[in-house]
Amino acid sequence: MPKVLISDSLSEAAVQIFRDRGVDVDFQPTLGKEPEKLKAIIADYDGLAVRSATKATAEIIAAADRLKVIGRAGIGVDNIDIAAASARGIVVMNTPFGNSITTAEHAIAMMFAVARQIPAANASTQAGKWEKARFLGSEITGKTLGLIGCGNIGSVVAARAIGLRMKVIAYDPFLSVDRARELGVEKIEEVDALLARADFVSLHLPKTEKSVNILSAERIAKMKPGARLINCARGGLVDEAAVAAALKSGALAGAGFDVFSVEPATSNPLFGCPNFVATPHLGAATREAQENVALQVAEQMAEYLMHGAISNAINAPSVTAEEAPILKPWIGLCEAVGGFAGQVTENAIKEIEIEYVGEVGELNLRPLTAALVAALLTPLVGEGSVNMVSAPLVARERGVKISETRKDAQGAYGSYVRLIVTTEAQTRSIAGTVFSDGKPRIVQIKGIGLESEPSKHMLYTTNSDTPGYIGALGQKLGALDVNIATFALGRADKGGEAIALIGVDEPIGPEMLAEIVALPQVIQAKALKF
Repeated sequence: MPKVLISDSLSEAAVQIFRDRGVDVDFQPTLGKEPEKLKAIIADYDGLAVRSATKATAEIIAAADRLKVIGRAGIGVDNIDIAAASARGIVVMNTPFGNSITTAEHAIAMMFAVARQIPAANASTQAGKWEKARFLGSEITGKTLGLIGCGNIGSVVAARAIGLRMKVIAYDPFLSVDRARELGVEKIEEVDALLARADFVSLHLPKTEKSVNILSAERIAKMKPGARLINCARGGLVDEAAVAAALKSGALAGAGFDVFSVEPATSNPLFGCPNFVATPHLGAATREAQENVALQVAEQMAEYLMHGAISNAINAPSVTAEEAPILKPWIGLCEAVGGFAGQVTENAIKEIEIEYVGEVGELNLRPLTAALVAALLTPLVGEGSVNMVSAPLVARERGVKISETRKDAQGAYGSYVRLIVTTEAQTRSIAGTVFSDGKPRIVQIKGIGLESEPSKHMLYTTNSDTPGYIGALGQKLGALDVNIATFALGRADKGGEAIALIGVDEPIGPEMLAEIVALPQVIQAKALKF
């Protein structure tokens, strides 16, 4: 009988689901706050069910000799070392849609609380004061709500706000015009343009390298005078000290935060500021949401432990035991092709077309397409926000059309996969195949042939086909102390546009990339990670 440890507070109904499915359960809801005790006993369990308090670090995972699955009741998996789990063959699952409505409702509630100064008015009234003149509020009706991020949760907020007769504008680089029209929101191309117009600004995006401090001090200074700011997404998206200064100066009329850069937030520059409303990360804290995610994660983990079924996995494909050996190398290829396209795409995706050519077209394409779309969307929506199960739904929610085509063998490679991505700006393609060694190769980008095996760190450049480029790039990488592992080249025509895909031993940071882009031959450069 498999054994699961629940180290966070989960619904008792989830415990019963495990037992009903034949899984032994050890329910210790406070253990997650004691990492040393967790590390000492984790080797006795096949599954670990957590929420946000438990930190499944690399050290704890290294001690988990029997562990097969970690289930996160909720969407965020930043408390789980996914790389460490993957290296040990541990499946990481989450429940990406169980608390979307609850989180959206909390953002709306915070907006009302800030607009009418409800917490301060409540404290004043219960203290025996009657300060009607002090708490002059602001109507929400007719105001403009600016959403930074309009995915699963943001779209629910938009619908609620439109019902309140608000004008909704949204900044989301990957929100298509068609999807925006369907939601009834106006798409804004730049954050600064949104900030200049919005009476209320609400954040609904994951915390990624690109979104950290997206509301910097400079941007906060550009907000509409008297605006109000809501953050129920993730801590670290906002310069909290800058918001505090704006509240004290009166530049901002109010702010409501459910999340903070450091949690638990026992102190913060925002605490005590005028018309600042704070809650202790309650976005998903309703009975309904907690019940939903707890039951869902228990069902998923039990199905995996008892029957091998994988669903909502962050780091594993949903395939049967019989299909796995055949599909595994092609899934790896699809992840590489999709991951490449997702990292180089800068505009909203309208359509994805996948061509399966030759023998690969005879396989079960569902896990291949799911793996490709998940890898494509992950750089765009944030790690943990999409997986192989949810990828088609996330794509549909964003108005992305997906089509598959099976074709007979043709061209130089007997069997290959080609991805064609259409954005609002252009159409680009990338193709790859699996060689006899079972390893994926990228064999074509934008119609230009080359041959490259994906590696952990890579550099992709588009450059003018002029003499001296290879030497200049190599010299620049050498000066940056970056070692070249592989180097693949291709060009359309002599003297025209060329591409290079270089495997490197070290990650290329933003400052390094800026120096590479500054080379006179370089048209575009991207640092990639696989």
